[in-house]
Amino acid sequence: MEKTDNSIQETIRRAKAGNQIAFSTLLDTFWNDVYGFQLQRTKNENDAEDITIRTFSRAFDRLETYDSAYEFKTWLITISKNLHVDLIRKRKRTLLDDVDPRGEEVKKVLDESPSVEDQLIIEQNLANLLQDIKKLKPHYQKVINLRYFNEMSYADIAVELNEPVNNIKVKLLRAKKLLAEIIKKK
Repeated sequence: MEKTDNSIQETIRRAKAGNQIAFSTLLDTFWNDVYGFQLQRTKNENDAEDITIRTFSRAFDRLETYDSAYEFKTWLITISKNLHVDLIRKRKRTLLDDVDPRGEEVKKVLDESPSVEDQLIIEQNLANLLQDIKKLKPHYQKVINLRYFNEMSYADIAVELNEPVNNIKVKLLRAKKLLAEIIKKK
C-alpha cells in the first residue's frame, strides 16, 4: 500500500470498523518501520520481533484511541518505544531479584516470563485446554495446533497455510488472547 496520508486514514477507518483486510494492510505497511526501529534499539532480532508483534497487538486493541492529528507511524513507534522500556524495566527487576545475596554472578539466562495469556493456558490441563481450543474459530484452532502441538515455526506455518509470516504472528496472538478470554470466563 502506498503510504499516502489519505490512503492510510481510509485504511485506519476501515480497520476501526472491523475490516480484517485493513488490519493486515496496516501490518504489512508499517511492519518494517516498527521492526527496524526495534532492531536498532535492541540489537536482537528476537526481542525486536517480539516487541513489534506486541506493538501491533496493542495498537489494534486500542485503535479507537488513535488521534488522526498525528502520523500513524509515529503513534506505532511511540507504543513500540514504551513496550521496549517496559521490557528493560522488567528484565532489570528480574535480574535484581535473581542476584545472590552473597554477591555471586547471576547464572540464569534472562528470559521473558510468560504473558498473562500464556500463564492461563499453561495452567489448564490438556483435556480442558483442547475443549477450549475447539471453541475458537477454525482458523485460530489451526494456528494454535500447528504452533503448540506440532511445534512448527512461524515460517513453516506460513508455508502450510499459504499466508505471510506477519499474518501468522498476528493471528496466533489473537488466538492466544481469545483462548485466554475463554479460559477466564470459566
